[in-house]
Amino acid sequence: MCRWIAYSGTPVLLSRVLFEPAHSLIDQSLHSRLGVETTNGDGFGIGWYAQEAATPAVLRDVGPAWSDRNLREVAHHVHSGLFFAHIRAATGTAVQQSNCHPFRNGRRLWMHNGMINGFRLLRRDLAVAVAPELYPDIEGSTDSELMFLLALTFGLAEDPPGAVARMAGLVERTGHAHDVQYPLQMTVAVADGERVWAFRYSSEGRSRSLYFSTKVDTLRALHPDAEFLRDISDETRLVVSEPLGDLPGAWNEVPENSYGIIQPGHDVIGDFRPL
Repeated sequence: MCRWIAYSGTPVLLSRVLFEPAHSLIDQSLHSRLGVETTNGDGFGIGWYAQEAATPAVLRDVGPAWSDRNLREVAHHVHSGLFFAHIRAATGTAVQQSNCHPFRNGRRLWMHNGMINGFRLLRRDLAVAVAPELYPDIEGSTDSELMFLLALTFGLAEDPPGAVARMAGLVERTGHAHDVQYPLQMTVAVADGERVWAFRYSSEGRSRSLYFSTKVDTLRALHPDAEFLRDISDETRLVVSEPLGDLPGAWNEVPENSYGIIQPGHDVIGDFRPL
């Protein structure tokens, strides 16, 4: 499987999130505690939004994150207030750049941890459901990218929760038609430059781990001596596959079969069901 981080809030150097925490994403690439695989070395990717750019930037490569000099160079020089980072453990598809996350379409970023069970059997049926105008955008061979294009087909730009629910429903119906008992396993993050949506769902009801950070003002009250909390706004949030450290009260498990929206003002969390 994979590990990922979505950050939204005060613009920071990417390295503060990716490299500095005790159990950073780079540490997780070697020593995952909650993932199916301990080592996630089949490629990595980061995607970030900059004020002056029309679309987010993406850097992806096939090597392990822990030894990539370009990743370290970029992370120590780029500031962003909304960025994604992903480390990959391949589940049967090739280790190649086009299979690394996050995936991008216009203003939107997408990354995924999990799998479509029986994907080799389901791939053709799912691929022909992609909108004709999006089909030429398929570059890789992963279930994750195909899920993204299906969600775009079903209205991701206008209604992310509904589009992801329709995508999940199609995957489950197609899987059941091929006698796959539990077709879908997913934690997914989507961003449009202003908001982040995070989803945790599995057909079996035993989804991969996912956590969100406690409100910053609450953490300041709990830990008044934590210097890093003084530099970030109350709007700052993280969604992570694994907690980045052991600060008491800092992390909350995303409920099974649910989704959340991180946005200016009031964040939202709700139930998720395939349609």
